[in-house]
Amino acid sequence: MSQYVLKIASRCDLKCDYCYVYEAADQGWRRQPPTMDQAVVTTIAGRIAEHARRHDLPAVRVVLHGGEPLLVGPRRLAEIAGELRATVGPALDLRMQTNGVLLTEEICAIAREHRIGIGVSLDGNLTAHDRHRRFAHGGGSHQHVLRALELLRAPENREIYAGLLCTIDLCNDPEQVYRALLAERPPRLDLLLPHATWETPPPAFDGAMSYGTWLSAVFRRWTADGRTVPIRIFDALLAPGVVGAEAVGLGPADLVVIETDGSYEQVDSLKVTFDGAAATGLDVFGATVDEVSAHPMIAIRQIGRDGLSATCRACPVVERCGGGQFPHRYRAATGFDNPSVYCADLKELIDDMDERDGLATWVRDELAGGAGATDAVAQLAPIHEALARARVVTLGRTGPDGWAQLAALDESAPDAVRAVLTSPFVRRTDASHLANLAAAAAIRAGAAITVGVPVRDGLLVLPTLGALRLTGADAVVPVRTSAAGFAVDHLTVRLDDPPPQWLPTRELRPGIRLEDTDPLRDAYDELTVADRLDDRAVLAWRQRLDAALDSLRATAPQYLPGITATLRAIVPLAPDGTGTQRSGSARTAFGAVALTPEEPDALAVLLVHEVQHLKLGAVLDVCPMFDPRDPRRVDVPWRTGPRPIEGALQGTYAFLGVADVWRRRPGPVAAARFAALRGEVTAALGALTTGELLNPAGARFAARMRAIVDRW
Repeated sequence: MSQYVLKIASRCDLKCDYCYVYEAADQGWRRQPPTMDQAVVTTIAGRIAEHARRHDLPAVRVVLHGGEPLLVGPRRLAEIAGELRATVGPALDLRMQTNGVLLTEEICAIAREHRIGIGVSLDGNLTAHDRHRRFAHGGGSHQHVLRALELLRAPENREIYAGLLCTIDLCNDPEQVYRALLAERPPRLDLLLPHATWETPPPAFDGAMSYGTWLSAVFRRWTADGRTVPIRIFDALLAPGVVGAEAVGLGPADLVVIETDGSYEQVDSLKVTFDGAAATGLDVFGATVDEVSAHPMIAIRQIGRDGLSATCRACPVVERCGGGQFPHRYRAATGFDNPSVYCADLKELIDDMDERDGLATWVRDELAGGAGATDAVAQLAPIHEALARARVVTLGRTGPDGWAQLAALDESAPDAVRAVLTSPFVRRTDASHLANLAAAAAIRAGAAITVGVPVRDGLLVLPTLGALRLTGADAVVPVRTSAAGFAVDHLTVRLDDPPPQWLPTRELRPGIRLEDTDPLRDAYDELTVADRLDDRAVLAWRQRLDAALDSLRATAPQYLPGITATLRAIVPLAPDGTGTQRSGSARTAFGAVALTPEEPDALAVLLVHEVQHLKLGAVLDVCPMFDPRDPRRVDVPWRTGPRPIEGALQGTYAFLGVADVWRRRPGPVAAARFAALRGEVTAALGALTTGELLNPAGARFAARMRAIVDRW
């Protein structure tokens, strides 16, 4: 268990008519103390710390919740946060979800001191929000929430502003709601389906609007706007298994709720099903977290697809929706062994996303043909950026050095942050590397910040810019950035006139750099990356790359758009003494290929081969084509042993492109090479399309490849 919801108050100062705590089947709140006392806080803090140590958890999220958590008052809030920080330690990611009514500058100061990220519930504009979120006397809360959000937007409070949570109502115009939420400049958004079951269906709307249609409308506007803010349900459906969300996906549900009396409960949205549904019969005084994790109703949510109904297990989009949120599957006669009551809505949303997003069927069909048209290939880089941002947001949950500065820069200098986050290796980073990203973005923006940046192997690395060689042991050093460059201790580095210790990133041609300093470039299995090259070697690489692109331009120009749209860095490989051509690419390093220096025609083939891998990797990031847990392996002609399904599919697609290049080259040698590769690709496609190794999307992709090969 890595996520805990602490119900520090069991009462609320609003009377929202859709609230699952007070207005649904389970009325257990009436039996709870109004607030959580110190004995419960102390005990659960110890339980969390013990569990984190036992399982070596790098991060633990605790959400202070209610009711309304701010009803405990400022002093009590500080005591609870202080106890958790002192006991759980640096792994603690502390959050609070509030309606915002009682938020004050005093509360914000406490949140800054104890590093509490504050999420606020807001359902849209005045009409949308006050439709449900009212006081007991009937008055609306919208103006109170706007005042709270004004506090959180203040520069000193931006680092504690965690985001907005919005519950969907079909009566509210989706684009107006989205615009109202965006106007509050949140760092992230969460759109919630109203909690409902087959016994108590969600509110309907007199018209053509469904929940799937409503969400699709927001998705289209969000995409048109450039996806400037993460929206969790969309990110989770676009990147299943990468971005976690309770509402969708097959990831294990590692969350437990602690009520004000210290009792452990399952996810509290179960209260919408029946009275007592969330109870476990355990409490913090008598049971460890391991013991509550073994509760049958919690354990079943750890086993992914196997815990779903037969209908869900057979569904082609199960990897994406994950059967929907657990409480939404409830039916009195069959319990939770059902699809979600929102099944049709989720399917509608996923289908619409696939048609309107970079996953659109026409894009996949176009790419499956080999080179792919320019407009199809252009859909891939935004996938990498979205996943890189999701990775950074996940790492930022614990508040590491650089996170607050990077988040602030993303508002004030978004182009500078985008230039850094779209570099190939961000998805391979860890939390300590956020400081490197922040410093690099600040320098690009000409902004003045101070951040502690780690030094590894004697190098202070600034992604996309270069590295500073420092003597002495590895450490964290304060970096002060400016419009001209940066300073470390007594050394000032002006990028227009750098000292000898500065190792700049070198460009091979506009938009493509040679990467030989970033330690994260070592991403290629069984391949050793080269150390820093001298200027003469870099010049030779420039000449080779230009000549290789000229070779493609002369014989296979269809592949140039793919290279232009995807290739951002070349990572030189170290000589291995054999003279063998070697190359590599990685799903987590979109935009970079590792290569040995070759003559132009050979280098052109290697570039096409690896860029094919990058293209298909980006598609697979958001469109699964097979079950990743399937242990079966596939025989392919170019390997001596059978390959995993992904490896076989990737190799087939790469050699499809290589065969196409040889097909277009003149002469008998090229013709013989093409004939051999065509036979290998045909054999591999035959193996891949036997035995239902691929899901419908994968089968369609393979069929499109086969159609192309058959036309040759």
